[in-house]
Amino acid sequence: QVQLVESGGGLVQAGGSLRLSCAASGSILRINTMGWFRQAPGKQRELVASITSGGNTNYADAVKGRFTISRDNVKNTVSLQMNSLKPEDTAVYYCHCTKPTLMGQQREYWGQGTQVTVSS
Repeated sequence: QVQLVESGGGLVQAGGSLRLSCAASGSILRINTMGWFRQAPGKQRELVASITSGGNTNYADAVKGRFTISRDNVKNTVSLQMNSLKPEDTAVYYCHCTKPTLMGQQREYWGQGTQVTVSS
């Protein structure tokens, strides 16, 4: 089992910045991709950004150029630096990771979520 604990959410004005952090603990060996999803009220959960163990990154079009994901494989943490925040970035942000099972499938793990609210 992998436990993911997020921190860093909060309330910020449009144009401001926030940094989210997520620490993984438990059975952390062989964690593959780590990343962030978000879910706004009435909307589906969507990928924000992800990063592989090798450092390859992927971003949603809506956040490209504004958000930066980073990862520390020694400390088993993943962070999301969010700049130029917009009201439409308001959502609950979830830390996410995948890890292969003994059968070779990718199992997903989720954090409890942290609220990000951007006021206009």
